[in-house]
This record gives sequence, C-alpha cells and structure tokens, in this order.
Amino acid sequence: MSLKSNSEVTGPGALPGVVLTLLRVLIGWHFLYEGIVKLAADSWSAGSYLAGSRGVFAGFYHWLAATPEALRLTDLMNMWGLTLLGAALILGLFTRTVCVLGALLLSFYYLAYPPFAGLDFGVPVEGHYMIVNKTLVELAALLTLTAVRPGTQLGWDRVVRLVWERNKRAANAQSPVAGTAPLSTRREVLAGLATTPLLGAFACAYKRQHEQESLDAMSGATIVLRDTTLAQLKGSLPKGAIKDLKLSRIILGNNLIGGWSHARDLIYASELFKAYNNDRKVFETLMLAEKAGIDTMVVVNDQFPLFNKYKRLMGGKLQTICQTFPAEKDLFTDIDKAIDNGVTTPYFHGGTADRFVQRGWIEQVGKCVEHIRRQGYPAGIGAHSIQVPIACQKAGIVPDYYVKTCHHDRYWSATPRANRTEFSVELSPSGDHDMPYDNMFDVFPEQTIEVMKSIEVPWIAFKVLAGGAIHPTDGFHYAFKNGADFLCVGMFDFQIVDDVNIAMDTLEACKERERPWRA
Repeated sequence: MSLKSNSEVTGPGALPGVVLTLLRVLIGWHFLYEGIVKLAADSWSAGSYLAGSRGVFAGFYHWLAATPEALRLTDLMNMWGLTLLGAALILGLFTRTVCVLGALLLSFYYLAYPPFAGLDFGVPVEGHYMIVNKTLVELAALLTLTAVRPGTQLGWDRVVRLVWERNKRAANAQSPVAGTAPLSTRREVLAGLATTPLLGAFACAYKRQHEQESLDAMSGATIVLRDTTLAQLKGSLPKGAIKDLKLSRIILGNNLIGGWSHARDLIYASELFKAYNNDRKVFETLMLAEKAGIDTMVVVNDQFPLFNKYKRLMGGKLQTICQTFPAEKDLFTDIDKAIDNGVTTPYFHGGTADRFVQRGWIEQVGKCVEHIRRQGYPAGIGAHSIQVPIACQKAGIVPDYYVKTCHHDRYWSATPRANRTEFSVELSPSGDHDMPYDNMFDVFPEQTIEVMKSIEVPWIAFKVLAGGAIHPTDGFHYAFKNGADFLCVGMFDFQIVDDVNIAMDTLEACKERERPWRA
C-alpha cells in the first residue's frame, strides 16, 4: 500500500474512517471495562454464569462450570481476554485479528444465553430481546470492522504500516532513510496515535467510577464499619458436613432479606424490612456474612436472580440451600427450577411437608427425596411439626438432612400450652393472643428434642430465635445443646458479627451433649 492511501482518514473524505474508528473504540472501551472490573473483583468467577446457561449448548457450559481446570482457564480467558482485546481495540493495534477474536468471544456469550423464545434463565436481563440482543449487535459490528480495508481507521496499525513501508523503501533504495520525516508522514503518525490518549481517559474514568461505586454501591462508608466490625471476630466459624458438602455451623436465613418478618401484629414490619434490604444492602449483607465465615444461605427460587447477580458481580462463593414447594399434582417442577438456578442442595419446604404429612401424602415426600438424589444432590426435608420426621421414619424415608424448627417457649408471645395444636403453624391467625398468631414455630419443643435424638442424619435447626422473640445467646445455646448440628438464622448486616461470635462461644460450651454430632 502506498503512503498516500493512508490519508483516507485525514483528508476531505475522512468522515467514514472517523465513524469506523469511533465504533471500534466504543466496543474496545466496553471490553476493557468489563475485563478490568473482573480482574479487580475478589475471586471473580464465571461459574454461576455458566451454570445458569440454557439452550442447545447448555451441557457444554455446565461442564465448564463443573470442571475446576476448565473453569479456571475460562475465568482467565474472560478476564484477560476482555482486557487485552479492549486495549487493542482502543489503540487500533492488530485490528482485524482482534476483531475476529472479540467476535469469537462474544459468540460464546451469545450462545450461553441465547434470546430465544421459551428460555428462562433465572437471572436478571436488561431489556427485552427476541433473537437479536446487544451481544449479537456488538458481534456483528466487530465482524464488519474485519471487512474494512486497512488504513481507513485511526490507530497504531497505521503507524506500524508506515514504519514497514518506510523500511521497505529504504531497503529498495527508493528514498533516503536519514533525515527528517516529511510533513505528510508526521501527520500520518499523529493520526495513527490519535486514539492512544483514550487509554489515559479510560484510566481516569475508571478511577472515578470505582471510587463512586465503592461509596454508593457496596462499600464506601460501610467499608470502614465492616472492617472495624470484622476485627471483632473471635475466630473462625466451625464447619460441619452433609455427605460431601461442607457447611458453616451458622447458615444465613432469607426471611429478613425477603421481607417475611414474622412480626406478629406489627403490620409495617415486612415493608420496613424490604425498604432496608434494598439490593445494595443485600449485597453488603452477603459480603459481610462471607467475610465473617458464613458460607451458606437459605433461599427460595424467586431470590435466585438477585443472588446470582451478587455472585456474578461480586464474585461471591455462598452456597445455597433452596426451599422448594412441591404440589400434589406437580411434585418436581419447583425442585428442577432450583437445580436449574444453580442450587447447592434443595429441600422440601417445612410448611409444605407439614401439609403433605397431615393429609397422608408421605409417599409423595419420599418421591421428592429420591428425585433430588437422582439429580446428584443431597436431599433435605423441612418441618415445623415433629410429626414430619416421625412419619418419615415410619415410612422408611431417610433424607440426607432435616430442616426442623427448634426453640423454647419461654417468651411472652408464645401460644399458651393449652391452646397449642399440631400443624398450627400454618393456620390463619385468629387475632386472639392466646391462639396461634405467627408467634410460635416449634409447638412442642420437648417432643422435638426427644424425637431428634433418634435421627441419625444432620439436623439444621431454624426459627431458633422464634422470629426475633429470643436473644441469640439464649436461642443458639438451646438449639445446639439439644442436638442441632447447624443453625439457620436470619440476620441484618449489623447483627452478623455478633451472631457469629455468639455461635462460636456456644459451640465451645456445647461440645458435650446428649445427641451426638451428626455433621
């Protein structure tokens, strides 16, 4: 190519070249920012993103998520690939090759979550798409740039070509090498370097964005508080095991995050919880829980979009125990949805199990347990009523763990003993203080303790604070001392470190107990 041809972006007809350069730089800026954010994140991984894939190639993406070596390579390719490709696109260096590689990378993203009719991915999606989405548009733009004749865009490729042509002419003795470069050549060099300062602009913009996000989104003022609070931790939270699954002894409950307050007659409490636990606060709470040693959280399927967003953006590693709600004529749909959402282990929701046992549908409970196991997951059964594990034992149904309520009745709002009935937890409130009114979750605590002694699988105790009526020091000691292997506890962010410390003190004091540790 002659030197003259390189002037196409600097002469009177320069507009097309400038537009193409702008398109390339914009895509490069997007790539670079995505890559830098992932590199800066603590332990970022594409695992949850890959695990949520649906469509024709979902099996391949699930294999990548489930294979440590492949996932590690995938993470590196994403972080460094996006970063290096983005920088090269901004600079205009090796443009055609970079555009091809960028288009290939985008094709993997597109095929992981193809916007085809009937596919529900369980993760939040910005906008509404049918076949064509922003990923496909960006991919097409890169392919378009590969078809553009060299020399029509600003960037380092122009400088490289100028140097190559100058050396070629010198070798052929067509022009002298020594001396000052012609004005036109200097102009071409400047044109080639025109996009380079944009890297500096990117660095400044990223610094300001990072500072703003730290302040407004996940950190900022709370970082200081969080670090100060974490310094008060007394040690490392012990773990137990359900089959091959290792869990912290304290598991984060989901009611406070979901707005289910169990606040008795305080009608505003649920809305207050929702207002406090906005997305930013939820992310902050989950981050703090992980830093404090809590590695598992109970969720429902409707919470997976926010939870998976947290894992994707913040690099979170929390495991999930998902409440599932089988129906009489549709036992498996909600279980399968939890598995599709990337659950660590699903279990049969306690209130639902109560109703199944009350109606004599114990066989269906067993079918759900076996269905979960066939998918390769530990299977749990929840219960408010102690009749659930009793019925399971009689029927020969042995789950991998139970999620059973456990708390004493020594608090003022507890239903008087004379008015307690089995399966009363799910009754509609009567309005009478002396009757069940969202105020008691283990109706016969002494019976719970006695029956659970004979249960040889791990026991996750929940509602150990009776919906906030019992102090953690009291509730944790009662549950651990009387046989619970794990505690599921709903916590606001400001309670986490205190609760973890109380749990560690309690575990130290409850090493000797009547029910052996089953996990």
